[in-house]
Amino acid sequence: MLSQRKSRSEQQKSPVKRFLFVLGMAFFLLYLVLGLMVIFWKQLPLAINQTGRLAFGILLIVYAFFRFVRLIQNYNRQDNE
Repeated sequence: MLSQRKSRSEQQKSPVKRFLFVLGMAFFLLYLVLGLMVIFWKQLPLAINQTGRLAFGILLIVYAFFRFVRLIQNYNRQDNE
């Protein structure tokens, strides 16, 4: 009876779930890099003072990590189903 059940590592995700996970990771990296660019790239054509750039960059980085946490939670929840 136990041999009939597949272990968690042997189960494969559907292509749609894998695609959505990869897409979520891509957007996490996009927001993270964009936040770092806004903070550190002085030649970025934004008409914002340094304090505004720092605040906007931090906001983008926090949003990136928020998306990452939600992505991992959804990925782990789909494992349990």
